[in-house]
Amino acid sequence: MRKLAPASERLVERGKRILALEADAVRQLADNLDVAFARAVELLAAAKGRVIVSGVGKSGLIARKIAATFTSTGTPAMFLHPVDSLHGDLGIVSRADVAVVLSKSGASDELFGLVSQLKRLGVPIIALTGDAESPLGRQATVILDASVVEEACPETLAPTASTTVALALGDALAVTLLEVKGFRREDFAALHPGGVLGRKLLLRVADVMLTESLPTLTPDRPMRECVMLLAEKRGTVAIVERDGNGRLVGVVTAGDLTRLMERTDRFLDIAVGDVMTKTPKATTPDELAATAVSLMERHGIMALPVLSEDRKVVGIVHLHDLMKAGAV
Repeated sequence: MRKLAPASERLVERGKRILALEADAVRQLADNLDVAFARAVELLAAAKGRVIVSGVGKSGLIARKIAATFTSTGTPAMFLHPVDSLHGDLGIVSRADVAVVLSKSGASDELFGLVSQLKRLGVPIIALTGDAESPLGRQATVILDASVVEEACPETLAPTASTTVALALGDALAVTLLEVKGFRREDFAALHPGGVLGRKLLLRVADVMLTESLPTLTPDRPMRECVMLLAEKRGTVAIVERDGNGRLVGVVTAGDLTRLMERTDRFLDIAVGDVMTKTPKATTPDELAATAVSLMERHGIMALPVLSEDRKVVGIVHLHDLMKAGAV
């Protein structure tokens, strides 16, 4: 590693010190978490309405992010500016809602018109504050301790460690609530259909697999027929039971053919049942396309038979098609 100049090294050390300070603040937050956190999650889970998240200044910016995290993980939430709430925006609040209010000091004057109205409506208030004895703390239904020993900013000119702690605490609430509600990958994908992750989570094997003119043979057929199918159908042939029910018993791949040709020149009349892999990897139509890709990559294969519940071959899915469809 190239040695830094003394001035650069001092800057790096300052950066490390600040990051360590903020990391310590989050660790302390985790150590201090108690039954109040469980009560807050229970209130959020029981809410029939939305989560109203509010804060002023830097706390307001963190509140916006927390509201977005709640919404993207299956809990409808909205940021409400405390000042705007007193000029018409309070109309978005219902008695079925729960409020999450952020304030380091718990004493910001701009908050108390909103807090008063929330109390009037009977909306439970979860306070994320550094002072449990503050005016906000005294009005809250549940207090979550977001205090910090020291801000990273010299002379406490700007909230730094305290906003990091508030953000982490909001994430902890949202993700714990996600788990309580049983929110799944598929649910996340449904809320993010425009994103790359959403497309990966929504795409199923059934969306990509081939279903017509499937390359299948019974175990008694000669390799002569299999060679033709391998050439025409992209290197994988499904071997199915002889009784015509279509249940999978094995596969023959281009790799199997290559290895057979290395062993003998007289391979065309050998039965495919003597060449096939008898315990092949397979997938189902409802499987996530990304999972099928992972299976192929782990085992170094280019295609998978797609099976119904009774192991009948209903399709073939190829790695190239999965990649083209955006499964990876």
